[in-house]
Amino acid sequence: MTRRRKGATGELTLIERARRTQLIEVTIELVADRGYAGASLAAIAERAGITKAAVLYHFPTKAAVVRAAHEHALAALVADVAAAVEAADPANRPAAYVRSMVGHLREHPRHTRMIIEAMVHENDDHDPAARWRPLAQLIDAARLTCGASGDIDTRTTAIIVGGGIDAIVAEQLHDPDYDTATAAEHLVDMLDTTISR
Repeated sequence: MTRRRKGATGELTLIERARRTQLIEVTIELVADRGYAGASLAAIAERAGITKAAVLYHFPTKAAVVRAAHEHALAALVADVAAAVEAADPANRPAAYVRSMVGHLREHPRHTRMIIEAMVHENDDHDPAARWRPLAQLIDAARLTCGASGDIDTRTTAIIVGGGIDAIVAEQLHDPDYDTATAAEHLVDMLDTTISR
């Protein structure tokens, strides 16, 4: 466990918060540029212009700093998607989810790579429902608002849409000229057809 001096309230000092933020941003850059293996503590320290011991003052291990970077990238994604979804009326929230998810990942390719690398290298058990359930709930609410009467499996629909988002983002990482905005609109059109059944 690292030892930290705390401010009078027990919180990290302003300088400590700034340094942690810098280390998180540097880690995101390194993971995006070199992959998980290329983001060693020594590389993080070098890019931040500090010693490896200084990195260890803030994060006890490479896994800890990578986890913090992953959480930072995910928090930014969740905040953008949540804001877009909340701004939309219930019938349009699934579309807002798709557009904002693809848009955020397009606008933040380093965050995208950070999220992917962390998911591949983390050993944590994750609950797949944490990914599909929010979209399934948005689909259910949109169907209710639209008065849709057909029976659909919203879980499977949300899983398929999530896979579509992943494929669009992966294609854009492979081909930076790929038009993800148009691809997202195709996905939205398919989703709208399903919702209105």
